[in-house]
Amino acid sequence: MKVEKIKQFSIFMPNTPGALSRLAALFSDNRINILGIASEVRDDSGLVRIALGADADISSLLSQAGFSSVETNILSVEVDDQPGQLLRVTAALADGKINITTVYGTSVSGAKTARILINAQNTDKALSILETLAEGFPKEGR
Repeated sequence: MKVEKIKQFSIFMPNTPGALSRLAALFSDNRINILGIASEVRDDSGLVRIALGADADISSLLSQAGFSSVETNILSVEVDDQPGQLLRVTAALADGKINITTVYGTSVSGAKTARILINAQNTDKALSILETLAEGFPKEGR
């Protein structure tokens, strides 16, 4: 398991054709790789969450392009792509009294690893708990 703190940007967007494409073009044009993406839509507006490993000044870039956003730290957790890994991670955080506010992730068929992206109320404490878990204490989940 590999755990690291990365940036997430919650970007407020209109729910209109082409809005996500415009955002994707901004990242592509600036050669910024997206590690994860999720969205929620309500009526005429949406929220897109984008996880990035880049060190660039993304807030400024988004603002200059006309996007309103909120930057937060989240955790990227790479796990073996097998059943029970989400339980192992979330149980460790629950045992540590960490509340998860957002979670999303993915794996690719045939790949050996999957990525879980977690926004927690106490990112530093969650990072510490998951680093301990990654070291093998405990070696097994519940």
